[in-house]
Amino acid sequence: MFAVIGLGNPGTKYKGTRHNIGFAALDHIAGKFESKFSDRHKLAEFVSVNHGEEQLLLVKPKTFMNNSGKAVSYIMSRFGLSIDQIVVIYDDLDLPVGKIRIRPNGSAGGHNGIASIISALNTSSVSRIRIGIGRPGQSVNQIGYVLGKFSTEEENILGEVSSRVHDAVIQIVEDGIDKAMNTHN
Repeated sequence: MFAVIGLGNPGTKYKGTRHNIGFAALDHIAGKFESKFSDRHKLAEFVSVNHGEEQLLLVKPKTFMNNSGKAVSYIMSRFGLSIDQIVVIYDDLDLPVGKIRIRPNGSAGGHNGIASIISALNTSSVSRIRIGIGRPGQSVNQIGYVLGKFSTEEENILGEVSSRVHDAVIQIVEDGIDKAMNTHN
């Protein structure tokens, strides 16, 4: 089993925001498998899909971004997963809109969701796919920006980005993170 965890904030208020691009990517991946999130727990909603011989557990924490580590710890414990069986998908201000970057580990880089996961798991060796949302202009508040909706121009990029993230996840599962980094970074 391999858990793919998309970060975001629960609720309709946050749907379609830049900070929820991890949720959007997981919705796209679930759609590719003709599945929907149906299993619900107080910490996360998830769906299990099969890719060949591999079972993928798609997970959307319901803990709000800054407490994502609680949900990831729960999922790992409930399903008996090790750190090398998870990959986290989340937004990144330091990448241009639509750019993806895959890494096997690293710091939180100022992202509170991945910081919560690193803290809860007591390791920075968390595989991740970062999706660029770009930086706001100088006159725009950063919190308002990440919690804001994508522009029409940005939305046009998102479908293609979600497809690339899907392909990256599949390659990580099939070939490992190093090959996925060589292909998608």
